[in-house]
Amino acid sequence: MSILNLEIATWRKSSYSTSGGECVEIADDALGVIPVRDSKNPTGPHLVFGDGAWASFISALKND
Repeated sequence: MSILNLEIATWRKSSYSTSGGECVEIADDALGVIPVRDSKNPTGPHLVFGDGAWASFISALKND
């Protein structure tokens, strides 16, 4: 098992984030997982989704 170093991850803000500060960032350069964080608190807690779980989540959002 490898350690995921989120300090060196390349983060990008969601294109759906608002200018009001409700921003989500993802790091899509991690192999096999998608880390997610709140851009207002980049050193705070992160969620890490497996590729399949992330794909299901995005699919559900698009179909809702």
